[in-house]
Amino acid sequence: MNLDPTTIYWILVFSYWVHMLATVIWLGGLALMGFIGWPALRRGTLADNQWLSLQKRFLPWANGSLVILLITGFVQMTLNENYGGFMVIDSLWAWAMLLKHIAFVGMVIIGAYVQFGLYPAMDRLKLLLQKRPSMAQKEQSTLQDKEIRLLRLNMVCATLILFFTAMATAV
Repeated sequence: MNLDPTTIYWILVFSYWVHMLATVIWLGGLALMGFIGWPALRRGTLADNQWLSLQKRFLPWANGSLVILLITGFVQMTLNENYGGFMVIDSLWAWAMLLKHIAFVGMVIIGAYVQFGLYPAMDRLKLLLQKRPSMAQKEQSTLQDKEIRLLRLNMVCATLILFFTAMATAV
C-alpha cells in the first residue's frame, strides 16, 4: 500500500503524539511507585493494603499505555527510513531497536508476573494474616522484598528502553 507523503506525515504526527502521552502515563506511574511508594513501604508509613491498592489502580493505565506504546511504536518503526525489515539487524539503529524490544519484552514479563503471580499471592497473604498473623509475618516480608526487587528491575528495563530510544533517535 502506497500512501502519499502528507498522509504518512499525519499518521506519524498522531502516532508520536499518542506515543508521548502513553509514555508520560507509563513513566509517571513508575516514578510515583519509585519515588513515593518504595520509600514509604521501606519506612512502613504506607499500609500494605494502600500500597497494593495504589498499584492495582495503576495497572489498567500501565497495561493500556504499554499496548498503545507497542502499536504506535510499530507504526513509527515501520515508517522509519532506517527500518530494513523484520529482524534485519544491519545498523546501529537496528541494534538499538532490537535491544529496546528485548527490554520491552523483559518489562512485560516482569509486569505479568507481578500482576498475575505476586499480587494474587499478596491477596492470599492478606487473608492468612487475618486468620494466623504470626505465621504470615515472614512471608509478608519475603513478598515485599520480592515486590521491591521486581519493581526496581522493571524500572531498569524502562530506563534501558529510554536509553535505546535515544540511541535510535540520534542516528
